[in-house]
Amino acid sequence: MAKPFHRTVTLLGIYRQIMPFIKPYKWMIFGTLALTFIGALMAQVNPLVLKYSVDEVEKLIKLPDPMREGIHVLALISGILIGKELLNIFINFGQKFYGEKIRINTSSVLAQTAIDKILTYKVAYFSDENHQSGKLQTRIDRGIESLTRLVQNFFIDILPLFSNAIIALVVMYMQNVYVGLVSTVVVPIYFWVSSLQAKKLSGVRRTLRNQREQKTSGLLNLINSIMVIKSFVRENFEGKKQYDLQMQLMESQLYTRKTNFYYDGLKTFIEQFGVVLVILLTVYLVLNQQMTIGAIMLHIMLFNNVSAPIRQLHRIYDDMNDAMIYAEGYFDILNADSEKEPNGTVKREIKGNFELQNVDFTYPNGTKALQDVTMKIESGKTTALVGLSGAGKSTVINLLCKFYLPDSGKILLDGIDLNDYDNESLRGDIGLVLQKNHIFQGSIEDNIRYGNMDASFDEILEAAKKAYLHSQIIELPEQYKHDATQLSGGQQQRIAIARLFLKNPPIIFLDEPTASLDAIATEQIKNSLDAIKEGRTVIMISHSLSQILDSDKIYVMEKGKVTESGTHDQLIERHGTYRKIFDASARSLNLDKLVNSYREN
Repeated sequence: MAKPFHRTVTLLGIYRQIMPFIKPYKWMIFGTLALTFIGALMAQVNPLVLKYSVDEVEKLIKLPDPMREGIHVLALISGILIGKELLNIFINFGQKFYGEKIRINTSSVLAQTAIDKILTYKVAYFSDENHQSGKLQTRIDRGIESLTRLVQNFFIDILPLFSNAIIALVVMYMQNVYVGLVSTVVVPIYFWVSSLQAKKLSGVRRTLRNQREQKTSGLLNLINSIMVIKSFVRENFEGKKQYDLQMQLMESQLYTRKTNFYYDGLKTFIEQFGVVLVILLTVYLVLNQQMTIGAIMLHIMLFNNVSAPIRQLHRIYDDMNDAMIYAEGYFDILNADSEKEPNGTVKREIKGNFELQNVDFTYPNGTKALQDVTMKIESGKTTALVGLSGAGKSTVINLLCKFYLPDSGKILLDGIDLNDYDNESLRGDIGLVLQKNHIFQGSIEDNIRYGNMDASFDEILEAAKKAYLHSQIIELPEQYKHDATQLSGGQQQRIAIARLFLKNPPIIFLDEPTASLDAIATEQIKNSLDAIKEGRTVIMISHSLSQILDSDKIYVMEKGKVTESGTHDQLIERHGTYRKIFDASARSLNLDKLVNSYREN
């Protein structure tokens, strides 16, 4: 059954999980913090200089010749401000550059960690409807984007802003306790309103994330299914499905914007109310002769430094809440340790004697695939699995490759429990050709080399010839450098078979290997496979009985159970399920007419 991946996380929890990714850059972080502190001190220079300037000018204008007496004041002010700005160039560059470097490095590590993690998970993890490719991609991309933005906010935005605010508040208290108290009271109110805003939107943000995942997944599915959609003329139907999703997404987005506008207006009022209070209080203190006129300007500018983080807080809060929502999905992927592919330690030369003992298996979606399956697969022989679609044939191969583990029963390989084998060692000795094989983005050469990454070009050439693909490749404009994804289905199938020749494994699993090939290509590949099967353990699934007639052992499966076993001749004589399948195959091929035509010619 699909399990919901939702788990509420806190900002503190995010920082605890993200710290291991940031820790390698601790000296860079310390340097950024030092620059941040110096920058915060520099930010207080302008208010102090302005206070000094106003107070000095007030004194100078009472003198007989204020210009001559004030030259030294102008020189001093100019020197301080120009020096401060020159120093700020280096401080700002260091803050932004190293903050950005931390962000980029962290982003790269987060992306690679997610890739490394999902490569260790068992196949069942990807069969879950919550882990479809579009949803996983959205969670990883959005998670990394929001987490790196959080890092950027912290080291490039939050730290400088709040360092500036704290130091400005300290200076305000040093100048006048009452003005400092007014500023201190306004800030918590603003934070409280911001927390109400975050709480109001938390559920909507999670809904938004799910809707975006569904839209991404739906779009990918639409593109992948475009031929089927057009063949059934379902463009309007699919367009309506995407439109409905878009409308739901739009409603959530509009609600988010409306809520933000309301709370942002309230927070702006609180900030401006604080400014008014500071102005009224400082004017009162000046009139009461407890403060100079320059101090009014000082406190207004200092309050501006205190309120700067407040003005940025709505954006930072949005980013933080996005990080908390999208980090749930990202860290769920990273923390899915229970989904790790189990691995054994046995590494040995494999002969290929498989034995399934009373095996039951159910797929993660609840589909019962195998029931009490018992069979023996002998080394060096060819074993065929026959049955109607959905009988469980491919499931047997999946279990023998350790892509899935049985619910109950045992699978032995050369007398050792299959679970005890090292996965890499086991699969290194298995060649697998499926009905539809994945072709990677890249050249034909690279796709064939996937069978053996150390293969030379001559070996790739030989494998392509054995798969009867070479003659078609050399007719292409770029030959072996041609984009493999642009080949026909039959040609892509031959690439998969060429990989098999290149890998040259002792065990071969063939699941409808010639299903998408024409009759001549099927005969060519059959001849090649017959040659490579010599002395190897082979398990073959095919609806084409001509390919399995010569098998040493045939197992007939129905609804997840083994119903018959034996050679072709033995099974024909029993007049059971195999005979029914054989007769139906002969009729579907119009075999009588084919044989007569063959004899006449």
